Amino acid sequence: MTRNLRSARYGAVLTFVLGGLMVGTMTVRIPALTDKLGLSESAVGAILLVWGLGALLTMQSMRRVMARAGSRAVLRVGGPLTALGLVAVAFAPDLPSLMVAVAFFGMAFGMVDVAMNAQGSTVEQAYGRPLMNGMHAGWCVGAIAAGALGSLAIAAGLSFTANVALIGLVSLPVMVVIGRTYLPEAPAAETAAKAGRRLPPIVYLLGAIMFFAFMVEGTVADWNGLYMRDELGAPEALAALGYPVFEAGMLIARLTGDRLRTRFGVRGMLTVSGVATAGFFTVVLLAPAALVAVFAMFFVGLGVATISPLTLSLAGTATDTPGPAIAQAGAMGYAGLLLGPVMIGFLSDVTSLRTALGVGVVLGLLIALASRLLPRTEPAAISPLPVGEREPAEAAA
Repeated sequence: MTRNLRSARYGAVLTFVLGGLMVGTMTVRIPALTDKLGLSESAVGAILLVWGLGALLTMQSMRRVMARAGSRAVLRVGGPLTALGLVAVAFAPDLPSLMVAVAFFGMAFGMVDVAMNAQGSTVEQAYGRPLMNGMHAGWCVGAIAAGALGSLAIAAGLSFTANVALIGLVSLPVMVVIGRTYLPEAPAAETAAKAGRRLPPIVYLLGAIMFFAFMVEGTVADWNGLYMRDELGAPEALAALGYPVFEAGMLIARLTGDRLRTRFGVRGMLTVSGVATAGFFTVVLLAPAALVAVFAMFFVGLGVATISPLTLSLAGTATDTPGPAIAQAGAMGYAGLLLGPVMIGFLSDVTSLRTALGVGVVLGLLIALASRLLPRTEPAAISPLPVGEREPAEAAA
């Protein structure tokens, strides 16, 4: 039992790593994609929108699927399909076929995103202690690796097709192999009847908190570089550092987040995270120089990093089957990732980019306020016991 539990944990973490690697590889090579097919900026925007809508569509429809099949079955199908979707993106010869491939890739990833969080919740509850932040740190590792490998591919002269196809073809067998490590959830006969039931209100509250957090993440990813260059006058190289520095802050926070949770609890951590996000985003907007703003971005990453893992972990304990609750909260959160950058673009047109980015401060405060509505006590399923009180297998794991 100990070996199976440990394998399931490593398998879940590796799934997050591969998810970050595959998605990150597509995004970091977008400039090469525009050169390959001669795409305009509006075409790139349409491609990203199709990918995001495909993922969101799948996420929104996953409640019944997760209740009937469970995360293990969904990951065993969705993981390889995501890798195949990335390969299809690599070999798409023109814009229409690229749109089809991107939509397929997004829909397959939507399956994986919901199911890997549900599997993470299952493993977390089997261990009896918080683990979700560490799993999400795996995503950061994958995204950072995508950037590093993408840079190496560019230096080596690899084309978009070669680089992206290679990552997809390597990820495919790995996804198949780690499918053997996933833990089963409650039997389908018990969960299928619950698929259509109304979820507890806390799931929607957690989805709203995640929506706010993902709006912040999407805003930083899409608008940070432009803000640094156009509003603060940063050189292109310095402006490009803002997002990697933000990701580095997220990685550090997620590596330490599970231990902090055992001490302060979800409610306390989310409240502090919201206040920190608002405070450091304010520093970014008031920074007298770009270097100060880049430094502050590290702390924005620290602040926002643990919000989505904590909300998904708590959603997984809201019902006796984590899949449907995580699917609902995840779909709400992902909508924020899509809508946030669009809102900033609209507001910047009617005001200024600096003023529009003030939304990040408001979102941080909303996270802090909404978090005060959460229960004070941790769910029993993942409240850690002293080592001497755990089951032998669990303590050894």
